[in-house]
Amino acid sequence: MADKPVTIAQKRLLDVKLAELPTWMTSCDFTPNGILSAMRRGHDRYYNKYINVKKGGIGGISMLLAGYVILSYIWEYDHIKHDRWRKYH
Repeated sequence: MADKPVTIAQKRLLDVKLAELPTWMTSCDFTPNGILSAMRRGHDRYYNKYINVKKGGIGGISMLLAGYVILSYIWEYDHIKHDRWRKYH
């Protein structure tokens, strides 16, 4: 049996074709409540995929730690860039 057709608004970003992208973007909910619910869905997907598993490893925690390190570097890049050009002699 074939699956039911899914509307563009219900598709995930990875399932949207390039020609359908503007229509998909206009159907998204950009209110604060919609953005909060999207972040909650993303957190739930991440938690269920990497953390809440029967036979887990260190992959999910290390990915979270790597993301934190990269984000911290991006936030502090201006200070690091200025320190690089400073002369200490």
